[in-house]
Order: sequence, then C-alpha cells, then structure tokens
Amino acid sequence: MKLSRVVVLAIAAIAQSGLAAEPQSSAALVGAWAVDTSRLPMAPSARPRSVTITFSYEGTERLRTKVEVVDPTGARLEAEGVTPLDGSPTPVESNFEADVSATTMPRPEVLIMQLAQNGRPASTRIYAVSGDGNSMIETVAYFDSDGRPVLRKNYFSRLH
Repeated sequence: MKLSRVVVLAIAAIAQSGLAAEPQSSAALVGAWAVDTSRLPMAPSARPRSVTITFSYEGTERLRTKVEVVDPTGARLEAEGVTPLDGSPTPVESNFEADVSATTMPRPEVLIMQLAQNGRPASTRIYAVSGDGNSMIETVAYFDSDGRPVLRKNYFSRLH
C-alpha cells in the first residue's frame, strides 16, 4: 500500500470519527498541546516524561510548529519549523525526525504534515482538533522496519 493511500485512509477515518464534523475558526489548532503519555504505545519506562506541541501562525499562510520532548531520563529535545500551508516541501531545522516538511490545512481544525529525512519519507501526521477545541488526536502514518504500514494515534489536551 502506498503512503498516499495510507494518508487517504487516515483522513477518512478522522472524518468518520466525528472529530472534524463542526467547522471551527482558523485558530482551532493554534496554541499549546500536551500529549497524554499514559496512552503512548510503549512500555511505561520508555515513555517520555512529557511531549508538548505548539502551533502558531507566522503571517497569513505559514505555520510555526514547535515540539518539546522531555525523555525518560529528563533530557530535553526540541524541534521547530515554519512551513507554508500550501503543501510545498520546505527545509526544517532542529528537527529530530525530519529535515523537510510539507503542510496543509484542508479544514481549520485539521492539519496534515508530511515529513521526510535524508530524501526518504519519515511519517505523515494528521492533527484533528475536537469539536469543543479542548482535545486533539494526532494520527501518525509510517512504515515499520519490514516495510509494513503502521498507523498510531497520540492523544493531546489543550494547554492554552
């Protein structure tokens, strides 16, 4: 199954879940979000202490994304990038998972982010803000080491 088909299936699943049913303002995604680390699909001892993602606009058609991770040992990892929302590939700096990103917002409460590293696909991330604006699900699509497609969900709560 091609990555583009995985993305289409993930978008369809989000739309069917009702998370994206109500149109919201363009600020639906803007703000800081904390992942529920207790729901991460890994052993509790391997889970990061915290993961925060912050979205903000840079001008009218550019999105700043900042990710802060505190790993299990307490070490802090940060990644940040500004990309246009037209889906064009854009180099990103200080990112521990990618060196190129493409982003688009087909709806104000949905962000699709394609990541690549060293010229190879890394993952696709689809963020869908709930109707009340207080929670968000990130669906991560990628391929495992055997080339099989994987979908994973991360659950976020709005910080501010």
